[in-house]
Amino acid sequence: MKGNQRHTLKVRHRYPQFSKDKRNGLPLEFTFPTDTGSIAERYAMWDMLSRFMDVSQPLPDIPRLEPFRHLDPTTRAFDEAGKRGRPATYWRDLYARVDEKELNRLRDEHHEKVNAAPWGSRPDLMAHSVPGYEDSYTAEPEDVNAYAHAPTKNVRFVERPAAASSDDASDQHDTQR
Repeated sequence: MKGNQRHTLKVRHRYPQFSKDKRNGLPLEFTFPTDTGSIAERYAMWDMLSRFMDVSQPLPDIPRLEPFRHLDPTTRAFDEAGKRGRPATYWRDLYARVDEKELNRLRDEHHEKVNAAPWGSRPDLMAHSVPGYEDSYTAEPEDVNAYAHAPTKNVRFVERPAAASSDDASDQHDTQR
């Protein structure tokens, strides 16, 4: 086969028949863009989205959300307590003081960290909130990056580790920041 392989993270309403876009009649959905097509970036994007939706945790510390951190009560309390560990205008100041070459270096460094993260070893928090979720998906690629580049060639799938209790998952969530 010829062509490129790209993975995307697309979020759709659980009941698409009840969530039609009034302009075109299609189910509501949102595709999350990332810089590359690696599956590891999709895991990272899902992690960021999950943190965004968890109102008990501060907003993810990303440039796009910096102007809104003070509007979220949990995030405001987190930042005011000094737990963020950097100035409130960190991202704005970073973009103002560094040149394009340095930004590219920082992006490359970030991609390396994302691709090296052990995404498959993290607890599956969806299993705690969606009945029957584990029955539909029981294994994942042993190496998500190898799967991203050649999903049909020598890819080993491994059973997911048992999901931790919600207390264990929140403890692990806090230590990963």
